[in-house]
Amino acid sequence: MTTAPARTKRARHPHDDAPDTEADFRRIASLPDGPEKERLRQDVVRTWMPMAERLGRRYRNRGENVEDLQQVAFVGLVKAVTRYDPERGSAFESYAVPTIVGEIKRHFRDHMWGLHVPRRVQELRNRVRISRRELSLTMDGHSPTVAQIAEHSGMSEEDVLVGMEALESYSTLSLDAALPGAEDGYSLADTLGSAEPAFDTVVYRESVKPRLRKLPERERHILCLRFFCDMTQSKIADQLGISQMHISRIISRTCDRIHQEVDAELERETASELAAVTAFPNASTRSSAKPATRLIPM
Repeated sequence: MTTAPARTKRARHPHDDAPDTEADFRRIASLPDGPEKERLRQDVVRTWMPMAERLGRRYRNRGENVEDLQQVAFVGLVKAVTRYDPERGSAFESYAVPTIVGEIKRHFRDHMWGLHVPRRVQELRNRVRISRRELSLTMDGHSPTVAQIAEHSGMSEEDVLVGMEALESYSTLSLDAALPGAEDGYSLADTLGSAEPAFDTVVYRESVKPRLRKLPERERHILCLRFFCDMTQSKIADQLGISQMHISRIISRTCDRIHQEVDAELERETASELAAVTAFPNASTRSSAKPATRLIPM
């Protein structure tokens, strides 16, 4: 007596527990817009919510809260129930599943990136991620190289590198985060530079230097005593044997002349750059911003 071969258990389709709402959808299609149609749609949505929750849980551990993913899945479910047409002949689940999954993927694409990443780069990232996962299954835990990922995915090595850089673009690191190995709470914010006030000092000095060298010896000496030796006008007057009023006039007249010369030169440079831009629109010119000019100690 031969024994009949054991009957293999058919693999269960993930949507075999989908509720039967075909009659409800046909009823919805026959009703005019109004409270009754909306109430029936809400009943159907509640009936299919377990499936939407299951689809949302598929995308857990990707940087988003499971409850939030399920809420996004519910949004996709509402869209699917609203747009589904039973007259097309396909089962509701075959329409709802891609609609819900598409809504979840759109959520990741539009709301989960810490940086704005072009769509092409997002696609490269996904291809790199899939290739790395598939290769890691056959490499005994070793990470695949860029060349191996490129060969496996059919991408160029340049595109692989771009996709690998985008793998970490979903989230950004806080500036208050402590640096690895820092024992005193040293954070990223502590590594950022700030505007250096001495840069303006350099500009002021370089603007004035050529004019100071061209001054008559007496005027240059008076400015040196006043601005570089920090002497008062009265002390300068006593040292030179002239009145304090005379010293005041010399300082004021000399400073005004230097300022006028610097301003005139900057205006000429600005006019020259504007003329160059007009003649050659694509030519790059240096900034024409002109700093204030003042006499300061060197």
